[in-house]
This record gives sequence, structure tokens and C-alpha cells, in this order.
Amino acid sequence: MFNGEREITSPVSLTGPDGRLNPDAVGFTRTQLHDTSGIGAGATSWGRNKRWEYWLITTPTHLFSFTISDVDYASSHSVWVYEIPTGKRFEGAVIVPFGVGAVLPPSLGDGPAVGGSMTLEGQLLPPGPGRIGARVDEVGGETRLRAFGQAKGSPEPGEGFGRVRCDVVAGREDGHEALGVVVPWSETRFQYTVKDVARPARGWIELDGRRYELPEGESWATLDHGRGRWPYSMWWNWGAGAGRVADGRAVGLQFGGKWTDGTGSRENAFQVDGKLFPVHEDLAWEYDETDWLAPWRISSESVDVVLQPFWDHAAVTDFGVIAMKAHQVFGYYTGWILAGGERIEVDGILGFAEDVRNKW
Repeated sequence: MFNGEREITSPVSLTGPDGRLNPDAVGFTRTQLHDTSGIGAGATSWGRNKRWEYWLITTPTHLFSFTISDVDYASSHSVWVYEIPTGKRFEGAVIVPFGVGAVLPPSLGDGPAVGGSMTLEGQLLPPGPGRIGARVDEVGGETRLRAFGQAKGSPEPGEGFGRVRCDVVAGREDGHEALGVVVPWSETRFQYTVKDVARPARGWIELDGRRYELPEGESWATLDHGRGRWPYSMWWNWGAGAGRVADGRAVGLQFGGKWTDGTGSRENAFQVDGKLFPVHEDLAWEYDETDWLAPWRISSESVDVVLQPFWDHAAVTDFGVIAMKAHQVFGYYTGWILAGGERIEVDGILGFAEDVRNKW
């Protein structure tokens, strides 16, 4: 019914006039061409619309991430930080009924994204105990990422951070390509995702008043942009990483699984110095659900890598009809990929892999 391996090269609307999936939108892109303004507009499929921006900033010593999301009946926002050498962390999250105050652009790049702790009138609250906030702006062809978080109380010394901030620019060089994919479960349930996993990052993060400048050439920003209408229950794998290989080229790794099975679409690709190499193959995921910090192997004819984790960012939420069980493990990828017929060895690329099971 759908051909997810078809490359789309001209602008297209994700939805048709009736709100259903536009068949012409199914395929993959190298640059953002999908108009997703039909998602979340009006009352069409209310309760099934999902919109989010997930950003991850990685440096040799720190991980900084935030999510701005709206799922119709609520918005869910989070900010977290992990310091690799010490294991110190910060974790903040808020759920706002009916998405009050959440701002998400109709399509990628069409405007700012804003989320966090809100007033009853939908205004973002300034930093304070137990509050978080995040904002994304497109500026001069690049993306500015700002976020803050403050703990409710004083963390135990050496265990966590009380206040965190970031002001980072995710660069985008001329000719940069990123994977866009439409995943069609049916005419009424579908997802558009952009996975942009190797954006050079610059700027700073601040932890309890101490500022860390992002080391040039070793800092990366990863985007997961999503717009769609989802089934109630879903299980997925996602893995990504960014770094440099022996000859100095920048390499991004993007792996997916489970949620695309049977749809004809896949979200697997490599980026090499900004050029995209889609992988139209199902991947084998091997990991131990009784030991999340054991090695994870991801393989196909075009890739064979092992992730050696050092941290399991685990999250379990159960509000009855809304529930999530997630294990996002961070570590270092080693192995090889085939990009455009060239075998490229990867060794020690910082990244993650995850197993997530949602009811939403």
C-alpha cells in the first residue's frame, strides 16, 4: 500500500483535506519538505495527535537534554543532565493538562518551540524551585537551544545538581542532510519523524553556577522531531550517536526498530560530514532485558556495531491510561558501517540506545 523507501524531493503535505494520511507523503527525505500543519489543528483525531521536539547535547564530559511535547490532552516537558565522569545528574519534568502554554511550530523550522512550567494563563514561569523551561529558535540557518531547571530542594552533596542551564547553538553547514521519514500504520495512524543526529554544537552549559564551554569539534546536538497520530500502545527501539572517525570525518549513527515493522518504512541512516546515507534494511537488535548495562549489538548487511553502556537513564510512569517504561542507555559505539559502499570503522562514538514501551 505504501512505499517508505521512495525518496521525496519536493514539498508535500503530510495530511490530505480530510485529515487522513496523504499517500504522496510516504517516503523519506534528505531535507525538510513535509508540511505537518494538519497535526493538532482543529478537532481531527483529538487525543491521538502527538507533537514533540527532543534535543540531546553531548560533550566528552556531559549530556544535556530537553523535550517539549504536546499530546492533545496534556503537554509533557523535561530537562535532564548527566555528568559522565562523576555520575551527578539533574532531572526535572512537568505535565501540563491540555497542553496549556506549550508552543510547537506547525512544521519543522516554522517558528519557536517553548515548554516547561506554566502559569494558569499559559506563560512560561521564570526559574524557581521545581521549575523547568526550554525554548528552541531558528536563527540564521542554525538552531538556538536554551533550557533551565531547578531542583525543588537541595540535592545531597556529590549526588545531583540544584540548578542547570544551557545556551547552545546547533550548527548547520551548507548542504547538511538529515533523515526525514513518514511511518504509515494506516490512513489514520501515522508519524513523520526527523532524526538529525550530528549537528556540531557550540555554546555553554551551566551546572550550579559553574559554566562549561562546549569543546569545539567534540560537541554534538541530536534532534528527534515528531508530528503524527499514534496508536494507543507502541514499543520501539531507537539508537543514535555522533563523533569523529580516525580520518577526522564527522559521523552520525541513526538506528530504529520495532515501531516501523510491517509499514514499509525504516528510520536507519548514517551521516558522514553532513551527507545522508539511508539504510533500507531491517536491523537486528540484541540486548539483555535483565541487564540493561550489558552490551547492545545492532547489525545488518550495512552495519555491525556494539554499544557498551555506562548509564541507564531509566524511567517508569504509570497513571493508568498513560504509562511508559523506558530504558535509554548511554555509552560508546564500536564497529563498522557501510556508507555509499565504503566501510568506515567507528571506535568510541558517544551515543545511546533505547527500549521504550508507551501507552498514551
